[in-house]
Amino acid sequence: MAAIYKRAQDKGKKRGCWYIGYNDHSGKRRTRRGFTDKAETERFAAKLEEQARLIRDGLKEPVVESDRKTPLAKHIDDFETHLWNRDVSEKQVYEVTTKVRRIFDGCGVTKIGDIESSEVEDSLGVLRAEGVSKQTSNHSLRAAEQFCRWLVRTKRADADSLADVPMLNMQTDRRHDRRALLAAEFAQLVTAAEFGSVIESIPGPDRAMTYILSAWTGYRKGEIGSLTRRSFDFDGEPPTVTVQAVYRKRKRTDTQVIRPDVLDRVKSWLVGKTDLQRDDLMFPVSGKVPGGTERKTAKMMRFDLQSARNDWTEAAQTEVERSDREKSDFLVYCDSQGRYADFHANRHTFITNLGRAGVSPKTAQTLARHPDIRLTMNVYTHTDLAEKSEAVRRLPGLWECAGVSRWHKSAFGVS
Repeated sequence: MAAIYKRAQDKGKKRGCWYIGYNDHSGKRRTRRGFTDKAETERFAAKLEEQARLIRDGLKEPVVESDRKTPLAKHIDDFETHLWNRDVSEKQVYEVTTKVRRIFDGCGVTKIGDIESSEVEDSLGVLRAEGVSKQTSNHSLRAAEQFCRWLVRTKRADADSLADVPMLNMQTDRRHDRRALLAAEFAQLVTAAEFGSVIESIPGPDRAMTYILSAWTGYRKGEIGSLTRRSFDFDGEPPTVTVQAVYRKRKRTDTQVIRPDVLDRVKSWLVGKTDLQRDDLMFPVSGKVPGGTERKTAKMMRFDLQSARNDWTEAAQTEVERSDREKSDFLVYCDSQGRYADFHANRHTFITNLGRAGVSPKTAQTLARHPDIRLTMNVYTHTDLAEKSEAVRRLPGLWECAGVSRWHKSAFGVS
């Protein structure tokens, strides 16, 4: 039976660490450091006992003792190698391992047995105090959890020490929320881009085409930047556009159905691209794509939105109308709620329009290529005030509800 206790020097200390005494699979008495929270330590002790039982019953292989003594930095290096071998993108490998090292350096952890959920939470708290958002904090925690699961899977650790650490509510600390563009906004954005000057070395008609493709396929910047003539099946039923796995966020080949009118727009645009070969990049806006160049697509959107807004404001018929338009959020890059209309907002527009068109949540999730439907519905699907008002208007009237009698109406002075 595991014993939970505090060492003499820690007794009476609120932040004093608890320790666990338990018998391992061989019957040898072991001591493991627990957490500052007693209940959490008890849960960890139960996991250790369960692991020992599984090993005794031949259902699990024991952890190699030398791994417990190996510096944590060596395990992180091995984890990094594992990610490379899994064909994870260079950017993701860097981001995940950087977050893992930052967290455990902040905890002062040097061995696997020193990993404590409470200290990881403290380390994340320090990062947030330094200005890191809750969203970034959650990303860092996910990276640390991924590392800890890998330790268990490779039999370097008995249990996942971070399994019970909760994510934070990002809605209370949003730093770069996007918004979906209204149909009228998007139409004027495209028009402004088509007649606009060159921005970030991308001509106006090319920018307009990237906006259209993103808003009608949901493709991200890197995916748009990977498209060639070969990506399109112009004669298919239905016509499609495909992004190869190497350019996809989740490393899977993705084929998206494309509307015929959008495809006609692509064909019209290609008429003027006589020098564009079948495998040439159509929109070289991403440095992640071989042959592409990293372009500031947010700068492109900001410029074209401002140009469209200027034209819209100038078109006001009266000074009162002009004043109202100047106060409006219509065509602004960042609205009064702090939501941005950058290039990724076109993806939000695509997914939001699916909801407005009455597409089922499951189908919307599939078209959005999200692993979790909550991401589709809670982050990418936006509802504006007019839609909320219309939805409430469609509710049955108070006196239309079944069971409301004439007497009840008269009691409220309603004839």
